[in-house]
Amino acid sequence: MTLFIQDARLLDDRRVHIQIDNGLITAIGEELAPPHPGTEILDARGMVVTPGLLNGHTHAAMTLFRGYGDDMHLMDWLQNRIWPAEAKMTEADVYWGTKLACLEMIRSGTVQFHDMYWHYHAVARAVDEMGLRAGVGAILLDVAEAQGDQLQAESERLLSETRRYSSRIQYEHAPHSIYVVNESRLRWLADFSEKHATRVNIHLSETTREVAECQARHGLRPAFYLDRIGLLNPRVCLAHGVHLDETELDLIAERNATLITNPVSNMKLAVGGAFPYQEVARRGINLAIGTDGAASNNSLDLFQEVKYFALLQKHAAHDPTILPARVAWKILTGARAPVFGPSGRIAPGERADLLLLDLDQVETTPRHDTISSLVYAATGHVVDSVIVDGRILMHGRRIEGEEEIRQEALARAHALCQT
Repeated sequence: MTLFIQDARLLDDRRVHIQIDNGLITAIGEELAPPHPGTEILDARGMVVTPGLLNGHTHAAMTLFRGYGDDMHLMDWLQNRIWPAEAKMTEADVYWGTKLACLEMIRSGTVQFHDMYWHYHAVARAVDEMGLRAGVGAILLDVAEAQGDQLQAESERLLSETRRYSSRIQYEHAPHSIYVVNESRLRWLADFSEKHATRVNIHLSETTREVAECQARHGLRPAFYLDRIGLLNPRVCLAHGVHLDETELDLIAERNATLITNPVSNMKLAVGGAFPYQEVARRGINLAIGTDGAASNNSLDLFQEVKYFALLQKHAAHDPTILPARVAWKILTGARAPVFGPSGRIAPGERADLLLLDLDQVETTPRHDTISSLVYAATGHVVDSVIVDGRILMHGRRIEGEEEIRQEALARAHALCQT
């Protein structure tokens, strides 16, 4: 299958045509022509073409809880709103909630995300149908010992069954955190991940309470505890990381693990600190941005997320030069997180995961610097078209089946959130 993008503008304002074959960019240049009659041509006149965006940490189906329990303390919110509603969720609820999340992510330029939630196949099926890339996280926790045993036993089967889906979907393990998964199960997971070369996504050092409990229980700070049990390596992704100290950051850099910062969720839940970006950058630690779930963020729009990320770092450092727009944009497109695969470049041989952006809008006028406009002024509404694996998922901001997804998710959200 060949797709020909005609008359796009790169970020440096060069006019180019782009040829895509079987999901890969095969040619790019100013003098290209469609390779044969019948080639699908996508008219990009007036559009800026960029790499797609990477969302490193989500709980996609929590779109169903958007706005349900805002402005509450974390444990009150979890115990009295989220956990009771989640206890009622069916596989169908997770499927439609994930489809709603995929819809929102496509509309705001995300082409790849990494998820942690229940009902693995519901998530995988929704992603497969919507056409995005995703690491689907098989969640692991010890709410009850029998439940943890069951989730552990299912891991080999789920890994094998992932083959039924597109290669865009990859199996990952998603142990919730060090405080709800016991040490023996985490050691088992470390062995499983090494044996099968699977990624691991885990929450780490989101709150000071978590750090204090880890020190009291294990005599170690969280990153050192993970390292002791074999879960700090290049396959491991650490979500949040707000309260990591310098010794932990040294260790994370040495182990070549990846940090995922979730600034909006962290600020909304008032976790008590800013992600230590300067220290992370100084050590060259792999880094991506995540939205977390829509219940603790309310939005899955990474254009909004990157602005908050940059501004929070400037504010915390008392320095407006910290985290320039060009660096923030590279992080947003996955260029600083190789664990998630190749991304962030438009060149022959790269994956055809691309956005066409309409920046000729009031909110992005004038455009003295395109990348600064993307980071500080744009929202997901500038996204006109989304291409993943060479397939057009959205064009002219139209997505097939959008209203059905919205209505089905709306009905399920109302049923789950009745109090």
